[in-house]
Amino acid sequence: MLDPISSFAINFVAILGGILLFIFVAGLLACVVIYQIDKHQTTQTIRRNYPLFGRFRYVFEHLGEFFRQYFFAQDREEMPFNRAQRSWVYRAAKNVEDTIAFGSTRDLRIPGTYYFLNCPFPTLTEDAVTTRPLRIGPHCATPYDAKSFFNISGMSFGALSKPAVLALANGAREAGCWMNTGEGGISPYHLEGGCDIVCQIGTAKYGVRDLEGRLSDEKLREKAAIEQVRMFEIKLSQGAKPGKGGMLPGEKVSAEIAAIRGIPEGEPSISPNRHPDIASIDDLLDMVNHIRDVTGKPVGFKLVLGSTTWLDEFCEAVIARGIEQAPDFITIDSSDGGTGAAPMPLMDSVGLPLKESLPLLVNKLVMHGLRERIRIVASGKCINPTDVGAALCLGADFVVGARGFMFALGCIQALQCNKNSCPTGITTHNKDLQRGLVPTDKAVRVRNYHDNLVHQVAMIAHSCGVSEPRELKREHAAVVLEGGRSVPLNILYPEH
Repeated sequence: MLDPISSFAINFVAILGGILLFIFVAGLLACVVIYQIDKHQTTQTIRRNYPLFGRFRYVFEHLGEFFRQYFFAQDREEMPFNRAQRSWVYRAAKNVEDTIAFGSTRDLRIPGTYYFLNCPFPTLTEDAVTTRPLRIGPHCATPYDAKSFFNISGMSFGALSKPAVLALANGAREAGCWMNTGEGGISPYHLEGGCDIVCQIGTAKYGVRDLEGRLSDEKLREKAAIEQVRMFEIKLSQGAKPGKGGMLPGEKVSAEIAAIRGIPEGEPSISPNRHPDIASIDDLLDMVNHIRDVTGKPVGFKLVLGSTTWLDEFCEAVIARGIEQAPDFITIDSSDGGTGAAPMPLMDSVGLPLKESLPLLVNKLVMHGLRERIRIVASGKCINPTDVGAALCLGADFVVGARGFMFALGCIQALQCNKNSCPTGITTHNKDLQRGLVPTDKAVRVRNYHDNLVHQVAMIAHSCGVSEPRELKREHAAVVLEGGRSVPLNILYPEH
């Protein structure tokens, strides 16, 4: 007779064997069913020719997005941001050791590569100065003295999650930089962080529109009455999709987001491809001045530069009206820009990159005597000190970034921004996925990233012999052209 323990063991093995047999038979039947489905479906050739096994092709293609960056790509190979770029941001955000050894892994012969032209007698630490606040909107009732040259670019609540916005807003307050709301409007979480806010007005005018979707002076006054709101930015276009409005999938349009934007819940939020009431240069200047008159705060616009033939006409129109009616700033975005959702042809092939468009715009403003009146904000793939420093050399007063700050929050470049399935909780409204993003912890990383980037741009400036980053000029940098030869920026883009 078996003892109780042996009897239990035999019964357990028998039950386990029965379960495994059931799983095997069920799995086999499932494979047979899938085989028949694939063999007789007509929509996918691979599945029809290779029933069941053809499905692995699509599985591996999907998984490749996630594993490529870890197992196959070299440090400098990936797009849109390679491992070396991301790693620098991660280290800066965590405030850990930022030195490297044994030489650079960067290929210095690739066209577009920047060099900074150091001088024989660098600026001593005791001779360096802290970057001073720069005034925007001197003719406004309430001008803005912006503290930092590096700030957070437009990212909407809706495209970003609540904890992501809270972390960015708190980090921006601690760093002393501004945060742009993106076209989704001002949320309570932007304000809760306590940072300076740039209120972006997109083509759908979310947050400042009336029931018919037109610009509402009453809503503008409400927003302007908030002390944290320092400026207003009219978005004409953005780098990832010039000529296309904002796109927020319906599954991301919650009741809260719908209320903030003034749109129906659960329906896709698709903005017009331009402001219906801005069809000319005069319309644009009218809008700038109207918003400034209503709010009393600096007003500018954001665009991607493509055609440049209109710039002379724009400058002449400003001069004819008087320089006090000029926009207080222009944010120039780049074809290198990113977003959560955009058609590939626009993201890949429309608009000029920043290294070309920025000096073109600056030169036009210099030519017409408007450079000191209109501040220039540069945007587009500026996440590392090199790119930020180069933008300052090319003439920017400020540089703004979005994806760098997303990396500071923990983004792993999973390329899921448009699917509400972001694994790091940054661009999803799935509460389970948001749980991993703790705003109080990530706010510290946002500040660290900002402060370390500003510090290292200052280090580049001192190597070039100037006392602070905004003193960097075109003669302080060169860019590699075809053939591997570098040319100083002041020769490639002479100011006139």
